Parts: sequence; C-alpha cells; structure tokens
Amino acid sequence: MIRKVSLFIVFIMCCQFNLIAQEELNLSKAIAIGLENNYQLKIVKKSEEISDLNNTWGNAGRYPKVDFNFASRNTWDYNENQDYTRNGLVPSLDVSWTIFDGFAVQIRKDKFDDLAQLSKGNTIIAIENKIELIILAYYKVLLEKESLGVNQKIMELSSDRYEKMKVGKEIGSSVTYDVLQAQNAWLQDRSAFLLQEVGFNNAVRDLNFLLGVKESKTYTFSEEFLPVNEEYLLGNLMDKMLSDNNTLKNRYIQEMLLKRDVQMARSNFYPRVSLGAGVQGNRTRNKLDGMSSSTADSHNLYANVSLNYLIFNGNSNRRAMQIAKIQEEIGKIETEDVKHTLTNLLAQQFEAYQVRKELYKLAEENLSAAELNLSISKDKYESGSINSFNYRDIQITYQNVAFARENAIFNLIQSRTALVRITGGILTE
Repeated sequence: MIRKVSLFIVFIMCCQFNLIAQEELNLSKAIAIGLENNYQLKIVKKSEEISDLNNTWGNAGRYPKVDFNFASRNTWDYNENQDYTRNGLVPSLDVSWTIFDGFAVQIRKDKFDDLAQLSKGNTIIAIENKIELIILAYYKVLLEKESLGVNQKIMELSSDRYEKMKVGKEIGSSVTYDVLQAQNAWLQDRSAFLLQEVGFNNAVRDLNFLLGVKESKTYTFSEEFLPVNEEYLLGNLMDKMLSDNNTLKNRYIQEMLLKRDVQMARSNFYPRVSLGAGVQGNRTRNKLDGMSSSTADSHNLYANVSLNYLIFNGNSNRRAMQIAKIQEEIGKIETEDVKHTLTNLLAQQFEAYQVRKELYKLAEENLSAAELNLSISKDKYESGSINSFNYRDIQITYQNVAFARENAIFNLIQSRTALVRITGGILTE
C-alpha cells in the first residue's frame, strides 16, 4: 500500500512538472516566433537592406566624381656626352561631372526607388507565405489533438466494455466469445489511439520546424479549434484582391521597372554634356653628372566642357529601344495573366469556402445526433436492450462523424485563410 501511494505521489509530481515545463502557445505568439526565427525571411530582409543601400542619388550618378592622383616619374639617361637624372612628382586633383545625360540620372533614381519597393514587396510576400504556413500548421496540431481526444473516448468506451465482459465472465453472465469480441475492439481502438498520438506528435514537430525551435519542445495550445464564421461577397473580395493583393502589387512595380528601361533606352538619343576640372602640380628635379641638381615647380589648372552626341552606331540604340518596348508589352501581358489566374483562384476559393461552411453546419448537427445516439445506446447496451455488435457499430459511427466534423472545421479554416491571403489581408488580421 505504501509503495502504491509513493508511486502515485511521484506520478502527480511528474505531471505537475510537465505542466510547468510546457509553454502556452497561442496563434499570435506562434506567428511572432516563426517570423523572428525564419531563415528565409532573414535572407529576404538582408536583400531589402541591399536595395535600400543602392537607392541613393550618388549611385544614380547625380554627383561629380573627384579623383586624387599622384605620380612619380623618374628618368636616368646614360649617354656618351653627359649622364643626367630627372625626378618628377605630379600630384593632381580631378573633378568630372556629367551635367546632362538625357535625364538618365533621374530615371536611374526612379528605378532604384522601384527596386527598393519591389524588395519590400518580396519581403511582404515571404511573410504572408510564412504566416499562412504557421496558421495551417497550428490548426493541424489542434486537428490532431481533437482526433486524439475522439480516439481516447472510443478507447475508454471499449476498455469499459472489455472490463465489464471480463467481470461478466467471472460471474457467468458473459461467454468467452463476448469477451474476445470486446478485447478485439479494445485492441483496435488502442492501436488507433497510439497511431493518432504519433500523428499529433508529428504535427507538433512540423510546427516547431516552421517556428525554428527545437523539435522536442512541447506546448499547451490555448486556441479553440473553431472556425471564424464570416459572410463574404465575391464582388467585394474581387475589389479587395485587385487593390491589396501583394503579388499583384509586385507585378505593377515590375511593369514600372520595364517602363524605366524604355525611358533609359530613350535617353540614349539625347546629347551628353560633361564638365571636367582639376588642378595639377609638377615638381621636377634635374641633375647633370658632376653638377648640382636644380628643381622647378609648376601648377596647372584646367576646366573643360564637352558635348557628345551620337549620330550613328549601326542602329543599336534604336534596336535597344524597340526591345525595351516589347519587353514592356510582355510585362503588361504577364500582369494580365496574373490577374486572370488570381481571379479564377479567388472564385474557386470563394465557392469552396461557401460549401465548407455548409458542410461544417451539417457536421455540427450530425455530431450532436451521433453524441445523443451514443449516449442512448450506451444506456441500452448496459440494460441489455441492444447487443454488443449494435453498440460497436454506433461507436464507430460516432467516431467517423466526430472525425468528419474536425476535418470540416480544419477545411473551413483553410479556406478562410486562403481568402484572407489572396485579398491581401493576412498581415492585418
């Protein structure tokens, strides 16, 4: 007796330790952890930093270029008459500045702005992808957890029936056949429970992988496994998608980049005006063989303006212009293709959401009827009104109905998440 009490105390302490060790995890916290630890997001954000660093007027070519040069020139002349040595130091400061190049500076800066915006858009899309994966993985865990609860309930009913059959055999009210049938049902339900437990643990591991934490980490999941029941109008969703979908926004930016390429190709038809200025110093030391050296200093200043206008280069600029315009047209076609694809996908997802809402309502009603039927059948079985085969069939029916209801919830959550994602609202929600 003392040994049993000690074991019970150890069991209670272990349970308390596990409860303390487990971290409570809701969906918002899971998303925050996943976004913080995701490696791909870190890479995308670094790419965004590179785009921001490139987006400067200096990189676009607005400011002049300043060079400092220093040269040492040395000559040793050996000849028949008289050898001499000449040493020269030539420092210079040169400034070159393109004053006008067909508005290319402004076009390049605008393109850098667009590239920076595109990089931010890519980051947003990566975040949306990650959030959607975390949402589905989180609710997949809840789905497996609910399924585990259903299996446990059926297993407990089978265990209770098996124990009663064993007691009945001892007192003579049950035969070996009934005991074996009850034992077989219990073993089947026990196996299903263990397999479902593996499925639940794997779902938690998958979630941990997305969150970037250790796969062995466990949680208590605080969210309810219930869908958010909202009414949507396809027209409103369509308008929201066309204005807020981030993939489509990126396509608009890519269209603008192609337009910048056309502008850049057009700038090649303008003349180029450049300014060059600088100062150069010279110090020369001459020494004839057998004589003392002499030194001479001089300084030169210069300022030049140059105009360059390309008259003909084999129509290369014209071809580049035509290619840029064709690529711009291709970009517009690709944008229309993306719009068409998203429109079709939205219609499919909207219809799936509407159907899954109805399926969820039916599953709830079906589960209520199955629970009531199971409760009544249990009383009837214990009173002897129905046999064990009928009771087992009702258990299996309840189990299938419960699984169908859980899948209906998960499918509805999945459809709503897809609708929110395609209409650009997953970050705000």
